[in-house]
Amino acid sequence: LFPVTGEDVVAGFVLRSPFFFGLDSVLGSLVEDKEIGREGGPALDATGKLVPRDLTPVGRDPADNGSNAMAVAPARSTDGATRLVSNSHQPWTGGVAWYELVVHSGEGWDFAGANFPGSPYPFLGHNKYLGWTNTVNRPDLIDVYKLTLDESGEKYRFDGAWRSLEEKRIWLKVKVGPFVLPVPRTIYRSVHGPVVKNAKGAFAIRYAGIDQANMVTQYYRLNKAKNFDEWRAAMAAQGVPATNFIYADAKGNIGLFYNAMFPDRPAGFNWRGVLPGDTSADLWTKTLPFDRVPALVNPRSGYVMNANNTPWVAAGPGDELDAAAFSPLLGIENDMTNRAVRLIELFEASGQVDEARLKAIKYDTAYARTGYAKAWIDRLLALDTTRDPALAQAQDLLRRWDWNLDGKGKGDALALMVLRPANGRHYQRRAAPDPGTVLNETVAHLQDHFGGLDPKLGTVLRLRHGEGASRIDLPLDGGNDTVRASTLWDAEPDGRLKVRHGDSFIMFMTWDAQGRVRSESIQPFGSATTRPESPHYNDQAPLFVQHRLKPVLFDPAALTASGARFYRP
Repeated sequence: LFPVTGEDVVAGFVLRSPFFFGLDSVLGSLVEDKEIGREGGPALDATGKLVPRDLTPVGRDPADNGSNAMAVAPARSTDGATRLVSNSHQPWTGGVAWYELVVHSGEGWDFAGANFPGSPYPFLGHNKYLGWTNTVNRPDLIDVYKLTLDESGEKYRFDGAWRSLEEKRIWLKVKVGPFVLPVPRTIYRSVHGPVVKNAKGAFAIRYAGIDQANMVTQYYRLNKAKNFDEWRAAMAAQGVPATNFIYADAKGNIGLFYNAMFPDRPAGFNWRGVLPGDTSADLWTKTLPFDRVPALVNPRSGYVMNANNTPWVAAGPGDELDAAAFSPLLGIENDMTNRAVRLIELFEASGQVDEARLKAIKYDTAYARTGYAKAWIDRLLALDTTRDPALAQAQDLLRRWDWNLDGKGKGDALALMVLRPANGRHYQRRAAPDPGTVLNETVAHLQDHFGGLDPKLGTVLRLRHGEGASRIDLPLDGGNDTVRASTLWDAEPDGRLKVRHGDSFIMFMTWDAQGRVRSESIQPFGSATTRPESPHYNDQAPLFVQHRLKPVLFDPAALTASGARFYRP
């Protein structure tokens, strides 16, 4: 791994950024010679007319669709404060698990937030003047072209002429046990972009941000911005190809920006399918400027929110964006998650919002009795269970369930487990699973491991980390699509569900009426998750499961006073 160069850092950004809008799924399908999943994107009706998309491209795993964010303006706060909540949903371990940090450069770079290992800058958080956070969005930013090759397979037809594929020999370093072996591969490229050859032919991929590496520069400028104008100027550079930005500042401004480098696609093609690669007529060469992205700034509702839902609904009733004002060629999702529905419900029921109320909203564990969850529970209740008493008992528990995964009601564990498969299919816009199979498997799991169908949710859903003396094992609440998110888990040998993805780095940022900033944060484990010998390996876990936060020591004097060790790495 070491030494790491600046080129390595930039390469990490270039590699990882497109995965947030699904490039890994497209590449995987092409390499494995499988059908490309096109769950979303602009489409054509039978007459060839563009129609808005009603499907959401979210990849193969519902974990791809994670994070909540909220900002509250002074007019909606009881004390005139501006508040911002960063509530990212990421894996709890691995290369995209959050690392919290506070930066004071002595040269004007002061920031508190979090990043992924390998980044030189925080990706989200706050400085003295402003802050932002992110949620994953899923615009259609990827196009696939079918190439026509000559007999040699080395040339492709384009605008009536044959062009040679660019060809390069590379060596991949593959780790096999204790060894790293060089494996040769030949990579190809057309005028469109990288080319993948499989049994069906040759396919070129073109995507937002291709051939640019400006992410690092943009994050640096965002970190250093001192006001809304400077921050928007940094955003206008469009170095980050996708992800929603939710913003707040000391002056009381709030906003949601559906950030995306939208391809400037010509009309007349079915952009939801594989495109002909033999013509320049469907080859886009520019992206739309930042002022063309959907955005909602300082709405009358006094708050903005996003929970991986459509940008058309980002605040209260009356503040909706006009979807008709944006071309279907942009491929923007229209879907509402349960989390988004609940956030709107909770804000609209709250009136003026104080700090305690905002925290209660963030830690909400309920499902709205609408949408896919209601339809799925209805299907489970409609099953004929007259010949199976255990299934009938499960139906009775679901019928009396209070729609809240707070661990206090009956049937919470059962509801948690039967909702997960439906949640995943809903995100992927695929057919719902068979309700009988799901109910049978869930009942069998609960009976086998817990001796009944109604164990306490916290007995089943667990935060587990470490081994031996450093091991921690605590109860959790929330579910796949609740604002308090326990999104994905693995079933352990003892039947417990070990959460591995959901609420991860959480940060509450406040600028008081005088513009002074303070913040609190929490993570599932601690700040030294790979070092069991550290006192900070698991020290935040007890707070995390209790919905509690710790103060962020942003002030340099407070940070120095609390330091246990001072060193240069």
